[in-house]
Amino acid sequence: MLYEQIQKNKTKTVFIVIVFIAFLLAVGAAFSYVMYGDFVMGMVLSSLLSIVYVSIILASSTNVVMRMNHAKEIKSAEDHRFLWHTVENMAMVARVPMPRVFIIRDSSPNAFATGLSPKSGAVAVTSGLMETLNREELEGVVAHEIAHIKNYDVRLSTIALALVSVIAIISDIGSRMMFFSRGSRNQKQSPVILIIALILLIVAPIIAMMINMAISRNREYLADASAAELTRNPWALASALEKITGVKTPVKEASNSSAPLYFSDPMKKGFKGLFSTHPDPTERIRRLKNM
Repeated sequence: MLYEQIQKNKTKTVFIVIVFIAFLLAVGAAFSYVMYGDFVMGMVLSSLLSIVYVSIILASSTNVVMRMNHAKEIKSAEDHRFLWHTVENMAMVARVPMPRVFIIRDSSPNAFATGLSPKSGAVAVTSGLMETLNREELEGVVAHEIAHIKNYDVRLSTIALALVSVIAIISDIGSRMMFFSRGSRNQKQSPVILIIALILLIVAPIIAMMINMAISRNREYLADASAAELTRNPWALASALEKITGVKTPVKEASNSSAPLYFSDPMKKGFKGLFSTHPDPTERIRRLKNM
């Protein structure tokens, strides 16, 4: 069940990413068809814009994310021996470099990982997490975050967020410009295709956000399964998840933009379904207990 779950989540993620890229190209094609009656120009434009935007966002450092969440770095084991050694042990089991360790002074239990590769990984936990969980539960949560680093989930999430932004930009420009270029449109444009292209431009940001949320939810399932593989104790992670989601107080120090990075929704909004950044906790717990 464990290895089947890991493989299933990896395959599903690949499929969703392919769909996301295809959707991006479709939005670009719709943009240029509305404006110029041509599909190729928009596909090239959206590809180039994506490369530039992704490069800019990937250049953002871990320090920026940590500052946004008011995290303080632990430089050595002397600063917090228990947390330091927990992260160190899980990194050794996962066979990744020791990530940087941060603490967020907040009573709400939660954690997140960042870093575009295992070499630049960092794990942040709230003080409330260490006060709420026992040793095995904390190991499970840290293993979950280490799994995100090992699986390059932060890089994937960053790229997905950049693609959502590119689609929103193309959609906004296309929607605005179509009102100023009605007289210059190509007479060969098909009215039916034109209407479909216009509709696609209008709904594109919503669809892009839904795809991005699907990627985020699927990677949470994968990190859960990977953490269970690292600790050989899925019940401890399930218990940690029950305790964390049972606390209704949001993480006050968390920023909205980094909310998808957290182990559990730090804003405690309780969203479920297509617009949720995290899977339903009940389903996560069920899957963990069945491993």
